[in-house]
Amino acid sequence: MIVGTLGQAAIRILLVVVCISIAVHVAAIRRKSATVRQWSRWCMVAQFAAACLASLCLIWLLVTENNWFSYVAEYTGQGLPIIYRIAAFWGGNAGSLLFWCLILTLYGAVVVFTRHDDSERMLPWVALILTCITLFYTLVINFLTSPFQKLASPVPLNGLNPLLQNPGMTVHPVNVYLGFIGFSVPFAYALTTLILGKQDATWLVVTRRWTLVSWLFLSIGIVYGAHWSYEELGWGGYWAWDPIENASLLPWLTATTFLHSAIVQEKKGLLKMWNVVLVTLTFLLTLVGTFLTRSGVLWSIHAFANGPLGTYFLVFLSVAFVVSAAIIVWRRRVLRSDARIDSVVSKESAFLLNNVLFLGSAFAVLWGTVFPIVSQAVTGHKMMVDSPFYNAVNLPLAVCIILLMGIGPLMAWRRSSLRSVMQAVLYPLIAAAVLGCGVAVVLYVGFHHTSLLGTLGIIAALFVVLTVFMEYWQSVNTRVLLTKESAWMSFVKLISRNRRRYGGYIVHLAVAVIAMGIAASGAFHVDVQKQLSPGDPPVKLGDFELTFTGMGVEKVGTDTRMYANIVVHRGGNTLGLLRPSATFYQDGQSPSTDVALYSRPLQDLYVVMLGTVGGKSAVFDIHVNPLVEFIWFGGYLFVVGTLISLWPESRKHRALGSAYHPVDRVLRQWSELEYDYHMGKLDQPEYERNRAELAAELEAAQSVAASVHARVQQDVQSYIAGSLDTSLQTGGDSR
Repeated sequence: MIVGTLGQAAIRILLVVVCISIAVHVAAIRRKSATVRQWSRWCMVAQFAAACLASLCLIWLLVTENNWFSYVAEYTGQGLPIIYRIAAFWGGNAGSLLFWCLILTLYGAVVVFTRHDDSERMLPWVALILTCITLFYTLVINFLTSPFQKLASPVPLNGLNPLLQNPGMTVHPVNVYLGFIGFSVPFAYALTTLILGKQDATWLVVTRRWTLVSWLFLSIGIVYGAHWSYEELGWGGYWAWDPIENASLLPWLTATTFLHSAIVQEKKGLLKMWNVVLVTLTFLLTLVGTFLTRSGVLWSIHAFANGPLGTYFLVFLSVAFVVSAAIIVWRRRVLRSDARIDSVVSKESAFLLNNVLFLGSAFAVLWGTVFPIVSQAVTGHKMMVDSPFYNAVNLPLAVCIILLMGIGPLMAWRRSSLRSVMQAVLYPLIAAAVLGCGVAVVLYVGFHHTSLLGTLGIIAALFVVLTVFMEYWQSVNTRVLLTKESAWMSFVKLISRNRRRYGGYIVHLAVAVIAMGIAASGAFHVDVQKQLSPGDPPVKLGDFELTFTGMGVEKVGTDTRMYANIVVHRGGNTLGLLRPSATFYQDGQSPSTDVALYSRPLQDLYVVMLGTVGGKSAVFDIHVNPLVEFIWFGGYLFVVGTLISLWPESRKHRALGSAYHPVDRVLRQWSELEYDYHMGKLDQPEYERNRAELAAELEAAQSVAASVHARVQQDVQSYIAGSLDTSLQTGGDSR
């Protein structure tokens, strides 16, 4: 009881601290006092401390199964493993909002103690924006849905939803939340940059790792969510274009676009408006996701129960949109690009096309997701959008995006010729087409399915795989020729000194592997529903034969599990026994199905028992999904590639890459030019032309830098002279 009271007091204290923090942040902005700014930082720590105390209290109540509190009674049950009692912290509406406050305040406390260029001016604004976001969630858990709501008397524990009693529950929601919340930081920095009228790319440098980490968390959450759905829900697939699934995909699409677009601004000073809009859109889409999850306006297995929160989240989303749009319009002149795209055939143009394709996909997913809401508001009837719409729009776009992933690395910065790009693309594309058609033929022989789009998806994925390996091979060979090192040493140094580039290539490779798994399992899988009795002939599907031998019943705690025995054969060999089952719960919850899986790298046999007939026969849903394991393998490879990109670079390399002086920017472009030339992405005339242009730009940048330096020196000398005059006059007066 004391713990619950302490938790309730902690969220009240959090509200008070947040309100005080806003006042302190405003004072830090206006007074520009080092002391006040230090207080501003400690206010962020105080927010985290209050949120942490409340979270620990709730976890304690859940672990000890204190059924005097409604949240505990609703999300825990007798005999529930401790890992799921802890997971109940974010498994319900009120608890997940407290978890949101905890992570948001943690991020804020970390951010305000970072040091970077112009941090003294920027951090009070960043802290103010993050605290305003925290204020909304704090108001919600204090006045609308408190996780510490006490009951008049203890009630029986309902138990955690059986669908949530899966190891994925400890990974999927947490990572989605960490990703969603993390995008608040780059959003706060982007708005701060606009408010201060800054034209440089400092905010991109500072938030690059924040964005990458948030993107990584969200990616892990999406992949684990798909795996969880595949193993737990029993419908044979991993992505159903469910509204809440779409809500997690939308910010991932815009964040992926932003990560690519930011590279162009860093290197060329282009796409400034794109980047601010993209990071703002990503943040707003996280709010759209929370609105859809908590409003009850759309049904989803992933959504929380209907409640009054939807209206408040919609108001907060509207306010955030209006304020962000107003600031962007107000400071639109700050977002003018420093340069222009030199050629249509260039890496810059490829990045711009990448932006268009990703946003096209995001718009299609968003429109399909909100269309039922729009249709009900306009016509009074809720018209749902099914998977065929999403597949018809997004799958062709996905094939184009994957092809561009393969073409982009083969193009040079600034300017390439169409001939050189075609030469670079021709052989890997032909090889990918031959291999892809070969894979499609093998899949047709095994599963008797054909799909043009599926085949194109496999070809595009193989094309990316080949171009990534070519990029590594050519880079290592070039370094060996220039340095005379061994191939292995060149490979290690190549990655260690260019982690961002080559980690990104591994991510591209991972996406290609995932795409291959999606294309093959989506276009070539086979399935059948069959009622079987003991003694019936085996069911043949793919190259498997399944023989039903009977059913059994067993007790699992207080619940009852009914299972079927299915012997699996292939090529005359017995592979083993599968036991699909259904669990019936004593507390009256709906029965759940337990999938039986026979997984191998090249295909999965997937069996679900849909029901029984007369106690001896059963109805089975049987699937064979080719290459579906590639999705999960690709997910792990994705994590490896992102971690390599995130790994800190050497101090020297970091110092060279962090400056945004015009001279440094030209020198970095010159470095990229030399790299592209040695990698064979430019012929001699293109190389000479680009080099001459860079030489002229470098001379102009050095001239501007010298002029600015002279002006600064003159201002400093004038300031010193004026200070001396003042001090002498003061001294004379005092004498």
